[in-house]
Amino acid sequence: MTTEQVVLDDVTLDCIVEGPADGPVAVLLHGFPDTRHTYRYLTPELAALGYRVVVPAMRGYAPSTPSSINDYQVSRLAADALALEAHFGGNGESVIVGHDWGSGVVEMATKAAPERWRRAVMIAVPPAALFASLFVNYDQLRCSWYMFFFQNAISDYVVSLNDMEFIARLWGDWSPGYDATEDLEHVRDALSHPENLTAALGYYRTTFGTLPSLNTHPEIIAAQSETPTVPTLYLHGATDGCAPHSHFADPLAYMAPGSRFELIDGAGHFLQLEAPEKVNALITQWLAR
Repeated sequence: MTTEQVVLDDVTLDCIVEGPADGPVAVLLHGFPDTRHTYRYLTPELAALGYRVVVPAMRGYAPSTPSSINDYQVSRLAADALALEAHFGGNGESVIVGHDWGSGVVEMATKAAPERWRRAVMIAVPPAALFASLFVNYDQLRCSWYMFFFQNAISDYVVSLNDMEFIARLWGDWSPGYDATEDLEHVRDALSHPENLTAALGYYRTTFGTLPSLNTHPEIIAAQSETPTVPTLYLHGATDGCAPHSHFADPLAYMAPGSRFELIDGAGHFLQLEAPEKVNALITQWLAR
């Protein structure tokens, strides 16, 4: 395993890289409040399958840099994924995996450039049209309160208090019973500097309009109206406290033909960490060449 820095126009992404240099590319994208270490169980298994696995710290999360132009819109995150796939030698056989925010990026990147991805995996956040529909659901709004709190500048201060107790409590609510001690240390390392925490909250502020949308990749946004064509595995934890499965309909109605949905019993929002053997088996079977 090595690390490599990829310099883009407004950010430098620090990536863990594992697997053969001539293997097809596998891009793994984390969400909030998490880090690239969320894939510590999956990365070696994909490398053993022959993939060149690329796991960036998402823009703004140390050791990657915040955006120099304060750009955290999802289309920009998708552009990052496409840039990484190209940088590491993608050849049309690449695959992409995303959890939480990363899940939304997977959907955008595969719609924007379907010819570059053979298969995809989305974890814990369903397709965008389905997820957006949840915001007229009172029960889901209660679960998503933090998104609206993050629009207020005071959240930068509150989230940082008491060694980021706020984030520890989110993990506890979203994945009940899971011991997140190791993961929280990685999160503190990634977001302890104020500019990194502000960047992570910027994902939510851009989405809800508190930060202006810069429209830096209109072609990616335009592609989202296209019918999805990349077969995608969607995984969701049965005890997810962030977006409970009971709140939404069958995600397959929003996904490409040949896609698959699996509900993971006994796991919450961070199912790739709570049930790694089961989740990894499903992913490796899905992505096996």
